[in-house]
Amino acid sequence: MIDRRAFLRVSALAGTALASGAALASGTPAWAGPRPADWTALARGLGGRLIRPGDASYDAARLVFNTAFDATRPAAVAYCRSAADVAECLAFARRYGVAVTSRSGGHSYAGWSTGPGLVVDVSPMSTVGYSAGRATVGAGARLVDVYAQLGKHGVSIPAGSCPTVGVAGLTLGGGIGVVSRKYGLTCDVLESARIVTADGRTLTCSATEHPDLYWASRGGGGGNFGVATSFTFRTHTTRDVTVFFLHWPWKKAAAAVRAWQAWAPHAPDAMWSNLHLNHDPSLDVQIGGLYVGGRAGCERLLADLVRRVGSDPSSRWISPTSYGHAMMIMAGCSTMSVSQCHRPGSLPGQTSNGRLVRDAFSAKSHMAYAPLSGAGIGALLGQVAASGRHSVLLDALGGAVGRIAPGATAFPHRRALFSVQYYAHRAGAAAWTRAAHAAMRPHFGDHAYVNYIDPELTGWRRQYYGANAERLARVKAAYDPGRLFRLPQGV
Repeated sequence: MIDRRAFLRVSALAGTALASGAALASGTPAWAGPRPADWTALARGLGGRLIRPGDASYDAARLVFNTAFDATRPAAVAYCRSAADVAECLAFARRYGVAVTSRSGGHSYAGWSTGPGLVVDVSPMSTVGYSAGRATVGAGARLVDVYAQLGKHGVSIPAGSCPTVGVAGLTLGGGIGVVSRKYGLTCDVLESARIVTADGRTLTCSATEHPDLYWASRGGGGGNFGVATSFTFRTHTTRDVTVFFLHWPWKKAAAAVRAWQAWAPHAPDAMWSNLHLNHDPSLDVQIGGLYVGGRAGCERLLADLVRRVGSDPSSRWISPTSYGHAMMIMAGCSTMSVSQCHRPGSLPGQTSNGRLVRDAFSAKSHMAYAPLSGAGIGALLGQVAASGRHSVLLDALGGAVGRIAPGATAFPHRRALFSVQYYAHRAGAAAWTRAAHAAMRPHFGDHAYVNYIDPELTGWRRQYYGANAERLARVKAAYDPGRLFRLPQGV
C-alpha cells in the first residue's frame, strides 16, 4: 500500500473481517448473547488483554486510523498474544453469536478494522525474525518495524510506504509497494502463513500444505478465510538506492500525465515511480519515486521522462541514500527515529514518543489496464481542479508484478499498468471521491484494488478479484462454511 499522506509529507485493510451469526450452527440460540460473566471468563482465558467499555484503555483501544469511524464502539477489543488467544476468541464468537472483526494495523478504508462486536487485534504478535534468507513476521508488525528489524540483517521484503500499516492486511490483499516493480508484491514473496480458521484450527498454509488457502491468502483480501498470526517471506538483499521528487506547474499537468503513463510502467524494473496530482491546498504535479541503484542510472532514466514531458521540472530533489533511510523518507519519517514513526500511546503498535497522527479521509480506486486517452486525461485533470483538498495518485506497476500470471495468486491485476487512488480529506471528501471515481469509470473501466476497499462499490467481486472470484468462493466454502467471517464485501 502506498501512503498518500506520508508521500506528501516528504514531497494507507485490509486485514479485517466482520463476522456474526454462527450461533445457530453451534447450537446456541441466536438471541443468547454473552453476559458480563462470559466476557470475564474470556478475559481469564487469554494470554493477552481484553479491553471492555469502561476500562481505562477502552477509548484508545477502540480507535482505528481513520477518525471518520470514531463513533464505532466495540463490545470488546482482544489484544491476542498467540494463535491460541485467537482461537479462544473465535470459539467465543461462535458460542455467543458475536460479530468478530480482525485487526492488524487498523487502516481499513471502509472502517472494517472495527465493529460492534469483538475486535481480535493481533498487534502483540509483532516479532520480526530472520534466518537464511527467510523472514518470519508476526501478523501485527507495522511496516516501519519490519523494515527496521530486517535492515539489521541487510535484507528486506517488498512492502508499502505507510509506516503504521500492519503487515497482515497489506500481504493478504496483495501488497503494492515502492519496490514492487523490482521484487514483486508483498504476497509474491510469501512462502507460508499461519492462519487460525473459523473452526479454531491453526493451519500452516504454503505451496504444499493447504495450497488453496495459501493461494487465496496472496491477494484474496484480509478477513475472509481466518485470522493470520504470522508470515514467512523470502527476502532480498538491500543496497543503496536513489530517491527523487520532481515538480511541474499545473499548466504542464496534461503533458506530465501523458509522459508518465507511457514511461513508468515500462521503465527498467529498478525504477518505481508515482504521479501525484494534488489540490492540497494548491494545484501541483509531482512525480516521485525510488530507483534501486545509483544516482547516475536514476538521472539517465529521469532525463527520458523529462524529455517526454517537454519541459524541465520547476523543482527537483534527487538523493542517493541507504535502503533503510529511503523507506523512512517514503514513510514521511525522514527526520524521525523508528520509534517516533508510530502513533503515540501505550497500546501494542504504539510508542510513548510516537509522533504520527490519525487522519480523516475518503478514498476510492481504479486499476488502469490501458493508458488514458487525451479525453481521459482532460477528465482526470478536471476532477483534480475541482475545489477542495484532494489528490489523485497513480502508482506504477509492470516489471516483476506483471510477469506473474493473473491466476497464479489471488491478486488478479497483473496486467494493469498502474493503480489509481482518489483521496480526499473529510470536508466534502465523500462527495468528491464519488464524483471523481464516477467520472473516470468510462476511462479506466471496472477494476479496483481490494486493499483500497470501497463500501460503495457495485460489482466489487469482479472489480477486486476478476476471474479469480469463483475460486476464492470455493476456498471460502471449504475453510469457513458457516461464514463466521462476514465482511460486508466478503467472498
